Amino acid sequence: MTPVTRRALLGAGLIAGLGMSGADRLLAAPLSSTAGLRTEVRQRALAAMSRHVSRIRYRDLIGICDFDAASSSPRFHMLDVASGKVTSLLVAHGRGSDPSHTGWLQRFSNQPGSAASSSGAFVTAEEYYGNHGRSRRIDGLDPTNSNARARAVVIHGAWYAEKSMIAQHGKLGRSEGCFAFGESDLAQVMERLGPGRLIYADKVDLA
Repeated sequence: MTPVTRRALLGAGLIAGLGMSGADRLLAAPLSSTAGLRTEVRQRALAAMSRHVSRIRYRDLIGICDFDAASSSPRFHMLDVASGKVTSLLVAHGRGSDPSHTGWLQRFSNQPGSAASSSGAFVTAEEYYGNHGRSRRIDGLDPTNSNARARAVVIHGAWYAEKSMIAQHGKLGRSEGCFAFGESDLAQVMERLGPGRLIYADKVDLA
């Protein structure tokens, strides 16, 4: 990260939200510690943290979904703020974002009934058990995802988000707009991204 970028993030109020030592460690972390998480997407997520710092109670871990990657790639990154280390997992996108089921997200939507993924910053909320079993509600913090709760966009597990789907079909299945993880990964997502943490979803190269 360049000194200019570092100063911009600090000037945006990131240190005020994360604490001086935590922010300094993150911004000074070598890029090799964030393998798989692109620098531009990481910076956008940190900027979102700064914008919504009053809504994010816990700032130790950020979930970052890079929808520029195909569903066959581990594109959901859990970033440890203090160390800069990343855990990357598979996650499905909404069928409304990929009507032809290409494996690539083509568009976002915040509209009810769209079955599409939404972009922007979310804050994790309460856990519950529903049609997909263990799940977590999330609330949208931006105009691009403000209907997340009303649309029942949540975190849940799904058979179609398992790694075995890639071996069989070359891509994951699609959700109704939710962040759907393989059942084998769901427990760590639920535990590490408990209530009051940031999830940021984006597609930098969206035409």
